[in-house]
Amino acid sequence: MGKNNLEEIEEALKKKTVAMLAPSFVSEFKYPDIVIALRKLGFSKVVELTFGAKMVNRGYHELLKSKQLWISTACPGITEFIRSEYPKYAKNLIPVDSPMIAMAKICRREFPDYKIVFISPCHFKKKEAENSEYVDFVIDYQQLRNLLQKNKIEIKPYKKTKYEIFDSFYNDYTKIYPMAGGLSKTAKLKGIITKEETLIIDGVSKVKKYLDKGIPSKIRFLDINFCKGGCLGGPCLNKDISGFRKRRRLKKYANYAKKASIKKEGFGSVDRAEGISFRK
Repeated sequence: MGKNNLEEIEEALKKKTVAMLAPSFVSEFKYPDIVIALRKLGFSKVVELTFGAKMVNRGYHELLKSKQLWISTACPGITEFIRSEYPKYAKNLIPVDSPMIAMAKICRREFPDYKIVFISPCHFKKKEAENSEYVDFVIDYQQLRNLLQKNKIEIKPYKKTKYEIFDSFYNDYTKIYPMAGGLSKTAKLKGIITKEETLIIDGVSKVKKYLDKGIPSKIRFLDINFCKGGCLGGPCLNKDISGFRKRRRLKKYANYAKKASIKKEGFGSVDRAEGISFRK
């Protein structure tokens, strides 16, 4: 009946399931409360997309060494928009998976007997998940709230236990990925490309404006998002929370993650993804 069918998702939760949380979750839900709530809901494993983002960054790092214009494809909304509205730039789209697809590939290998459920902040990402062979189900943040409410599970402070941390993968510096320019800030591009050669654009109207007038010849990398504010401006996020508050929450969480002892040996090792291709 479709990957967004809540009844089928509830049935899957009775068995082995992995929840993949987009890193923008912290703008809506408190950590670690949301992780514990997801486990109470029935998820066997809970992971962030940040390790997938780390693998995506490595792919960008290699391609950006070439002296040509590249356009980021971490945002499926932008990829779809350019292919349909500006096909002449399709050849410039970076042929690397989005963090969601990358993480799904990793989880598919790491947890082969589990159903994978992506929790999305965005309609474009939901569509991408629905079309992916690596994702079994997808819900947005409001649908997650509905499921939690239906099962009488509150997102609130719980007694701290080992169940508050994410499973198997961890990466702190890519937690700012949802912000506009988050990809550029975390891809470690020093010596590969300069700030003057990079253009960060958030919001489809601004993207259209730049593409209509033509990209300056000095620009070699467009780090762009469909939504204003990046993924923090996604249509499935709470509109009552300002962009400023969302950014502040994300930065606070990222800073906490750098200092907190919530890592396990091997969590962030790239060896965990050895042999997996993240090229489209």
